[in-house]
Amino acid sequence: MDIKTATALRRLRLVSAPEAVSFLILLLCSVLKRTTDFNAVPVMGAVHGVLFVLYVIFWADAWNRAKWPLRTAALYFVLSVLPTGGFFAERKLRREAEDAVIAARARKEGVVNA
Repeated sequence: MDIKTATALRRLRLVSAPEAVSFLILLLCSVLKRTTDFNAVPVMGAVHGVLFVLYVIFWADAWNRAKWPLRTAALYFVLSVLPTGGFFAERKLRREAEDAVIAARARKEGVVNA
């Protein structure tokens, strides 16, 4: 894995958890708006919107650089629209990055020819 691909995956991983948190807070704000006089939906909507747009941009870049199959790319996109999906995406991306580092070290040491 080259440095640009690793960077794209890292950016996607770093934005996935905050995007999931902002989604959950937005849902909470929506409930509070309906049940109380508290209305933070416009603010949290904007915050979540920015994070979601960043996620989609970073997702497209990672898909392009990592050459994911359509199924993998679709999985990461679907995880972005689920309330807690960003946490699962972050965990899966972290594992993928760790596996890439292990494979690179093995190739460097001549353990594998891949």
